[in-house]
Amino acid sequence: MNKLRNIFIENTPFKVFLISILITGISYGLYKGMLDNFMAEIVGMNEAERGVSEFFRELPGVMLVLILAIFYMFSAETMYKAGAVIMLAGMIMHASFPATKALTTLAICTYALGEHIQMGMKNTLTIKYTKGDNSGTTLGVQNAISQIGTLFGYIVIIIAFSLISQKQPYTVFFICAAALAGLSALFTLKISGRSETDATKRRFYFSKKYTKYYMLEMFYGARKQVFLTFGPYVLIMMYEASTAVISLLFAISAIACFFASPVVGKIIDRLGYKTVMVADTLILVIVCFFYGFSHHIFPERIAFIVCCVNYVLDAVISLSSMASNVYVKDLAESSEEVKATISTGVSINHIITVFIALFGGWVWQALGIELLFILSAILGLLNSAYAATIKVTKR
Repeated sequence: MNKLRNIFIENTPFKVFLISILITGISYGLYKGMLDNFMAEIVGMNEAERGVSEFFRELPGVMLVLILAIFYMFSAETMYKAGAVIMLAGMIMHASFPATKALTTLAICTYALGEHIQMGMKNTLTIKYTKGDNSGTTLGVQNAISQIGTLFGYIVIIIAFSLISQKQPYTVFFICAAALAGLSALFTLKISGRSETDATKRRFYFSKKYTKYYMLEMFYGARKQVFLTFGPYVLIMMYEASTAVISLLFAISAIACFFASPVVGKIIDRLGYKTVMVADTLILVIVCFFYGFSHHIFPERIAFIVCCVNYVLDAVISLSSMASNVYVKDLAESSEEVKATISTGVSINHIITVFIALFGGWVWQALGIELLFILSAILGLLNSAYAATIKVTKR
């Protein structure tokens, strides 16, 4: 706790804020740990239909431009609370709706709406509560706490679906996830304080000086979406991975990210965001190659293990996305400008993401998994090349 006081401003509600992130992580761990298998085994979605469902899951990210523009008068704290309530509504839908493709997609979309509203606000509040020049470190701590909660949720799924029974009723765990989402919402409502509304009456900020940030967010959103949507589905559809195995993989990723997140944050502070932005996507090329071609190179069992290792590696290098938030802070003239620009970045990120989700499933089904990950690697290289053009001017 003393360590947290050294990097967070003490008279801010950072403690309640971090508790809400922890509980949300547990709820999300239960949810994510079984969602892909639920859609494949119970709902019956194929590769292309999985892409369509992901299109609607990412659609709120694009809608965020309109939503936050309409509710510009609300503070970051208020929007963060609203996101928690909407996430709760989405989880209740999962727990109560029949397992049809349309209703499942509706529940996913609703939960994602709250999740995306919180996304920009979470980073904004973390930076707002930061003491001194420790933005990378506090963002790393925030990610680590979220990973702890998520890990706990994954462990519950692993135990339930492996040690108890492989045929657990998914609805029971959706109910548990909904209960935790409700508890998180209660803690979220206790967050005090009210950040001032942007004097320009905007939740978004478009400026020429952020052009490279906007482009980097598009590249990152595209390459991220391939693994987020199709990474687990490759293991389920091609290698018949069970719910317990997928949750175990998620748990290992969470453990790796828990230890790596603060380290990556410190690396960003010490080496600079440009170095991190360039390096991470160079590693991604190797990850994409093995994920798309392992089944041609190795026996099936070995190929499955190689894909699992590369999935974890991708999760770790994805933490470098924190660098873009520090880049924004370096360019910004005020905390309000940081908040508005990060929100803009989230939506720009999702403009490309929705199309990757929609057409990625078609590419896989029609042209093969190899081409899908080749495209992801190319996007990663473009991201690195573009990040290399950043001129760092420390403020």
